[in-house]
Amino acid sequence: MALVFQDKGVMMKENMYGITYTKPEVVLLQDTGIGVAETAARTCYDSFANSENEVIQNLESALPNEQACDLLNNIEESALLDDLAWTYFHHSILEHANLSFLVRGTSRGVLQEHARHRIQAISVRSTRYTMSGLINAFVAAKHGGGELFFIEKVLEYDMFVTADEEYNRLEIAAMYAKLDLQLRKVDDFYALAVAKSSLPLLQEFDGDSQALYEALQAGKKKRNVGDAFKHIITDNVKVDMVITFNLRSLKNYFALRDSGAAYFQIRWLAQEMKKVTPKKYLDLIVKEK
Repeated sequence: MALVFQDKGVMMKENMYGITYTKPEVVLLQDTGIGVAETAARTCYDSFANSENEVIQNLESALPNEQACDLLNNIEESALLDDLAWTYFHHSILEHANLSFLVRGTSRGVLQEHARHRIQAISVRSTRYTMSGLINAFVAAKHGGGELFFIEKVLEYDMFVTADEEYNRLEIAAMYAKLDLQLRKVDDFYALAVAKSSLPLLQEFDGDSQALYEALQAGKKKRNVGDAFKHIITDNVKVDMVITFNLRSLKNYFALRDSGAAYFQIRWLAQEMKKVTPKKYLDLIVKEK
């Protein structure tokens, strides 16, 4: 069976307060269905026979086999869950349904807001392990090309949610200035910045920033390079993450974050997540206006 991947599209942009930003992209990776949630509710009330779903009716007298579990997990509607969600507000039942999202291109600023939602699982692209290219660009810049080389190289990374090149050049120039200050203050800066096996490259390619950058990129990566240098990045740096919410927590997330009172970047994220959330879940957590 051939694997089908969605081509990376053109990211949507919006101007806020005079600065243009890109919006995040979201894909729903998996959802567990609402069948387990109804099963949990029917267990509470001992009311399996009242379900409109035959597979749940049968649970009153028999344990499900694999085929029955597949049917259970593909249930699209549940009158009981709708009553519990909107009439009796028995929301703990919703915790039995989970959804996982892949998020690309939100910001570190959003990450700080997002982490306040405690009932979730979240895994984030770590700056601690992924900054080597950025630091290699600085090291190469200090051996020939200077600040301009660093700025041009980092622009290629498309690492900011801000989409204004003039603004991003200021961001990168500030990163260069911070690293340059650190270089002057730390005697063993290059030992912190590149792997020991790559240190001879600094002399070999001195005066040719592009060749040095390529050699450093091809060489062994410095372990935990971000520990010494992650102070240079700002809230505008893009973040990729995988997040999993139970449905009750997702209800709270949408209520708070898809709101005019929310920080605009996390509102954009909530809106994109809502777009890819199937209707059978939204019917239980988002009240029609």
